[in-house]
Amino acid sequence: MAFTDIKLEQKQQALAELRSVKELFASRGWFAGTSGNLSVRVGDFNPDEFYFAITASGKDKTIHTPEDYLFVDKDGKACEATSLKPSAETLIHNEIYRLTGAGAIFHVHSVYSAVMSEWFWERRAVPVDGVELIKGLNIWEEEAHIDIPIVSNFAEIPRIVPEVTERLDKRIPGIILRKHGIYAWGANAFEAKRHIEAFEFLFEYVYRWEMLNGRK
Repeated sequence: MAFTDIKLEQKQQALAELRSVKELFASRGWFAGTSGNLSVRVGDFNPDEFYFAITASGKDKTIHTPEDYLFVDKDGKACEATSLKPSAETLIHNEIYRLTGAGAIFHVHSVYSAVMSEWFWERRAVPVDGVELIKGLNIWEEEAHIDIPIVSNFAEIPRIVPEVTERLDKRIPGIILRKHGIYAWGANAFEAKRHIEAFEFLFEYVYRWEMLNGRK
């Protein structure tokens, strides 16, 4: 499917979903200093050909403007003539879409995710045991244990992508960049939003549990 075959209303729906979730996440303080990025896929999925709308680089995500988003292809290249640049981390979105076929990917920065990624860096995963909100990730086993993968945070984004490829766990709809933030995805924008909210709860829970137990 070529980008020109995607219906206008599909593109408009993707932009509306991005606007809505951007406003919500901004109200929670998850986009400090223009950080974070959001994307929603449009049209059919093929690992070798897909398209998505993504937040433009360097924009204030606490306000809405006509220049907030653009559409890119599987290589992160703009599908339409534009002066906008996609988020610097678009290549990570590309790889997650390619590996999972997700419908949306949301990336935010929170203190808890950043702190936990460093606290558990040596084991390369944040462990979570038996917390109810694990069910928010579509994992329904009683007293489930999960390990949320952590990958390196290099200044050169292409260096991060191979670690994402290697560490991504299809059972866990999220991956953390060290001292940076969480990427969460889902079949659609609603599911990706639910997943990122569940992850953020889990990070705060683990942080408070670790501190309560005085672990070093």
